[in-house]
Amino acid sequence: MSVLDRDPGEVVCRSGPEAGVEIIAPRDVPLGGPRAMTVRRTLPSRQRSLIGAWCFVDHYGPDDTVMSVAPHPHTGLATVSWLFTGEIEHRDSAGHHALVRPGEVNLMTAGRGISHSEISTSGSTTLHGAQLWVALPDHARHDEPGFTHHAPDAVRRPGLEARVFLGSLLGDTSPVPTATPLLGAELLLDAGARVVLDVDPGFEHGLLVDTGSLHVAGHAAAAHDLVYLPTGGLALELVAGDEPVRALLLGGPPFGESIVMWWNFIGRTHDEVAAFRADWQAQVEHGTETRYGPLGDELPPIPAPSLPNARLRERR
Repeated sequence: MSVLDRDPGEVVCRSGPEAGVEIIAPRDVPLGGPRAMTVRRTLPSRQRSLIGAWCFVDHYGPDDTVMSVAPHPHTGLATVSWLFTGEIEHRDSAGHHALVRPGEVNLMTAGRGISHSEISTSGSTTLHGAQLWVALPDHARHDEPGFTHHAPDAVRRPGLEARVFLGSLLGDTSPVPTATPLLGAELLLDAGARVVLDVDPGFEHGLLVDTGSLHVAGHAAAAHDLVYLPTGGLALELVAGDEPVRALLLGGPPFGESIVMWWNFIGRTHDEVAAFRADWQAQVEHGTETRYGPLGDELPPIPAPSLPNARLRERR
């Protein structure tokens, strides 16, 4: 998915001192263009930029809308698409063509550069899901682009149904490879259920609440909140409210690298991000094939916004 903000802000992400549990409320971000929908963004936020390598969380729907996102670029990250309702067709410049369906994960690794489009299928009028980004570490961010699809089986425990799409939880392990250790799982809790999950104490965790409300490690979280939990915990206690709960559990060890994230690019310096943008614009304006590969799409590509007047801050 592309960031369609007309004036995307620079995000400088650094590892900082460990914090306690945080409740991150979403902010509404209207996305223009033919997609014309509003998403609830919780990461990055003013209080937190990263949870493990997870660096971007957009939560949307249910909306009666049509998604039509033309070819756009990515570098230095992997996109993770997870739907609750609807169906989206994915095409990318590395030759991958797949459908995004509820309960099935699509992970696209941009590496040194990729472009892709996302269009909801003709029979899909309601969209509801999450678009997530993962920052790639320095040793992997210049690799060739790639794509993996996986449909995890349901894991059931009393009061709980889970689908583990990345990493390991509840004795189930996803086969999807990642550049850093990650956890990604959809959790469905019965109303009033109390669930204790064994988790990796070396991981930070984030719990994005889709529907319902619950207490997470003793903290109250409402629908659409993102709950941050620091490293050190061996178990995670979840207590659902009076209604069933659906949530996404994300996790990973602290990333340990500083990144600069602007528009659809993740780099390390202003000059690097400016070069990513220049390559894309050469492709958009002159049809010159660059790091992003052949576009191969009927829709015209999305031009990059102008860079800010000031230099993007470099990694320190």
